[in-house]
Amino acid sequence: MGCNLRPIIVRSKIKLEELRGRVLAIDGNNMLYQFLSLIRTPDGVSLRDPQGRTTSHLAGLLFRSTRLMLDYDLSFVFVFDGPPHPLKARVLAERRAVRERAKTEWSEALRRHDFQTAWSKAVMMSKLDQPMIDDAKRLLSLIGIPYVQAPMEAEAQAAFMASREDVWAASSRDYDSILFGSPRVLRHLTISGREFLPSKGISRPLKPELIELSSFLRYHGITYGQLVDLAILIGTDFNEGIKGIGPKTALKLIKGHGSLEALPDDLRDKLPRDLETLRNIFLRPEVTSQYSTLQRPVDAKGLLEFLCNERGFSQERVNVALERLKRVSQRTPESDLGRWLS
Repeated sequence: MGCNLRPIIVRSKIKLEELRGRVLAIDGNNMLYQFLSLIRTPDGVSLRDPQGRTTSHLAGLLFRSTRLMLDYDLSFVFVFDGPPHPLKARVLAERRAVRERAKTEWSEALRRHDFQTAWSKAVMMSKLDQPMIDDAKRLLSLIGIPYVQAPMEAEAQAAFMASREDVWAASSRDYDSILFGSPRVLRHLTISGREFLPSKGISRPLKPELIELSSFLRYHGITYGQLVDLAILIGTDFNEGIKGIGPKTALKLIKGHGSLEALPDDLRDKLPRDLETLRNIFLRPEVTSQYSTLQRPVDAKGLLEFLCNERGFSQERVNVALERLKRVSQRTPESDLGRWLS
């Protein structure tokens, strides 16, 4: 969900070809949710193995990652969320309510044989649990892609890695990596170039877009700290914001008054009491420096055992991914991170 910065965001369209050789920190939970939402049967049911375990996220992770690695010479480090901050409880409860409502509407649509509506509601039912995340981490290890377990927010960890220049950019569909201080955020890292909008039952074209923090701040004439104050006014995953204040109004208020403390009394009284705690979620997030961005050897035998013998994938399809990985390894010198980060 994140903070709605869309009306004021400064971004530029970028082609996948322009990303060649880059290392990206991927918001793992965010991407797995995308796969769970979109990789489904016509009636909206996720792909499953013979034991009934969900595999949509594994299929998406394997085939999209290897395609991007081969076709565009991209390298990835996946970052996974840690325990949620206590202030995120409200948002998590709202998401559960949306899933439950969508589940009821999905069942009703199936009874009417309205499969288009059923599919759109199924997209909104997606739930990522710990066994799915564990499976994804296992898959990443087998194909040699490093991953990082964040202490708390994956987007904060990805932003930290980008700020240290260990990766070129953080990649997420949300804008929160900007609030966490990532110098670059890449959105819509997709090959298909389309996004399904479940609330409207339609899809729209998508192109990758790049957001640069310095350009964003310079364009609006604000500091990074003021951007965080602006977000608090709008509302984030950690606070509700002030009703009736959207991004454009918040920007005007922060530029006019300088900070949340300097706002008129009637607005300041509606703000959370402990502003410093809220600010520090973004300004001083909990992150770890114990990680590696090095690609590791592929375990072809282990991959076939996991996906084909344990999760019911066809060997022919898995071999396609293995062939891609083989071709990637033949052209990529081990530990050649200097070239990737240039």
